[in-house]
Amino acid sequence: MVAVRLPQEIQERLDSLAKRTGRTKSFYIRQALLEHLEDLEDVYLAEERFKTIKTTIPLEELVNESEMAR
Repeated sequence: MVAVRLPQEIQERLDSLAKRTGRTKSFYIRQALLEHLEDLEDVYLAEERFKTIKTTIPLEELVNESEMAR
């Protein structure tokens, strides 16, 4: 279990959304966390992979290869 203190403005927005939709505040908190966690995991994975790249390809070379593939 995790307890989080939210600023009053966010709390009010969350309350309003939950009332309008009939869903719980917990539902929306879980949804927001899951989406954000996926984004963060993607960023960290990309950063890790970037560190393992031993060679780079100049942008001009990529553009030329792309144009030749057409």
